[in-house]
Amino acid sequence: MNCFKKILAGAAVAAAAFTASAKPSVLQIAQHINDSTIVFPESVETDTHKMMQNWYIQTYTALDQNADSRPDVEVSDEELIKRLGAIPTTIEMPYNSVVRQYIDLYTQRRRSLVETMLGMSLYYMPIFEEALERQGLPHELKYLPIIESALDPDAVSRAGATGLWQLMLPTARGLGMEVNTLVDERRDPIRSTEAATRFLRQLYDIYGDWSLAIAAYNCGPGNVNKALRRAGASENNPEKKDFWAIYPYLPRETRGYVPGFIAATYVMTYYNKHNISPALAKRPILTDSVHVNRRVHFQQIADVLQIPVEQLKILNPQYRQQVIPGDIREYSLVLPANQIYSYIISEDAIVGHDSDRYARREIVEPASETSPATVSDASSQQGEWVTTEQVRYHTVKKGETMASIAQRYGVTLWSLKQANGNISKPRRGQKLKVVTSKRVFKPSETPAQPAPDDQLLVKNDASAPVPCGNTEAAVAETPGASEATQPAATEPASAKSAASDNVASSFQTSRSKQQQAQTAKAATTKKAQAAKKKKNTKKKKNTTKTVTVKPGDSLSRIAKRNGTTVKELQRLNGKKGNNLQPGDKIRVK
Repeated sequence: MNCFKKILAGAAVAAAAFTASAKPSVLQIAQHINDSTIVFPESVETDTHKMMQNWYIQTYTALDQNADSRPDVEVSDEELIKRLGAIPTTIEMPYNSVVRQYIDLYTQRRRSLVETMLGMSLYYMPIFEEALERQGLPHELKYLPIIESALDPDAVSRAGATGLWQLMLPTARGLGMEVNTLVDERRDPIRSTEAATRFLRQLYDIYGDWSLAIAAYNCGPGNVNKALRRAGASENNPEKKDFWAIYPYLPRETRGYVPGFIAATYVMTYYNKHNISPALAKRPILTDSVHVNRRVHFQQIADVLQIPVEQLKILNPQYRQQVIPGDIREYSLVLPANQIYSYIISEDAIVGHDSDRYARREIVEPASETSPATVSDASSQQGEWVTTEQVRYHTVKKGETMASIAQRYGVTLWSLKQANGNISKPRRGQKLKVVTSKRVFKPSETPAQPAPDDQLLVKNDASAPVPCGNTEAAVAETPGASEATQPAATEPASAKSAASDNVASSFQTSRSKQQQAQTAKAATTKKAQAAKKKKNTKKKKNTTKTVTVKPGDSLSRIAKRNGTTVKELQRLNGKKGNNLQPGDKIRVK
């Protein structure tokens, strides 16, 4: 409260001095400006608890859990001005009430956020410093990602800016970065830092002033140019070409951007002066990169090299779907330095591991209506669709979670938890029950009976059999019947009865023979089809060919080209591994 009164008193004195002076200097404006409408960046809203669950923070750093319990140390305005002036930088670090509000935000209300960012900086700051050094830029620009993203490579703003440096999509495309469904280089710490430093160099070449260049990085050169015109900046009036001179004409968010950068530089330099515990490194993380020219999934790498998937995601956040599309073009994969050689010698095993699950189909033939795999075939049979369950067991490895295990087997997280007593966090070495289901068609054991032939069509012929019953009506209604086939009017009743009995007997005999012939013909046809199908299946099953291994071939590629599986190739050729040499002969079914 006392600090706030001091700020108000200082602002009142500054306002009186500003009014008494006819032409205030830029220095006076920078040091005495007061703004109660500043908008804090989205990075200060970052969920600190979620950041502390980060795999890198938990594995490589030690954070003080009691950081929030130690109060901040009250610092006077004079002391803050002195400390800002002692920072070795070429960028101006003036002090005013807006800078003070940002410093208080970081050192009081967001202390745990600062501690977590200090832990992340152990990994990211060397990357930033190397890129800035290559471009010949001031090293203090490495603190821009503090206010941009709170050092979260997956941060996405409400406006769509993404990554550590919060680059918008048009800006990223203009800087030559790749952004698509699988790859977003704005999330890549190395590629995004290279692009952001080039962009900052271009902005400084335009304005020749770092405060204006930093403001243009936030709101775009167009807004800065508009503010300069409204402030009256020109070659004849160079004093107006300053951030603090055009401050009232800038967007509200950009007004707090340069003060926020000054405060971030201060707090990352003097955090220990405010009782903020430094994040200590448990052990260094040494990384290296390898070029990948084949499509591979993070889970395949994790399974073969025994690396947690979370570590691959932290080191390679640019791959949005955990897939490296190396079959399209060559991409870079960052790994712990001690795993680079393991990846190189195990690349074939990695690509071949669980390849049926992760492989993309290049050619797909649509099913025809006569195909045995179509639904129409199942519907023509008597039976029903049933769901079968298969139970398997998974041994939990280091770094695995319930979510990653559920994703691996294609089951829901809820069903995996239900099958294992609703556990949330599995232990390493624990065996988990995984229940998968499949819907199959089960034919009925009773064969379908043929539909009865209740009616016979009467041919337009005198010799056609006549249905039993009222023979007179049947003959009379027969189309084209001649008069000779109709009974005479003077014929006795006994003769009519005898004729009717003969016709009925003749019809029954004819119908019985016809049914027997149809049954025999159907049985013969069915037996012939079964024999032909069995012969074709046997011929197809026993047909194999030999292919020669070409440079770059693997069992998975050969299997894909020939419509078979890696396991089938291993069985036919007596192989257990995936190692092939150019010139080898491989039998293919």
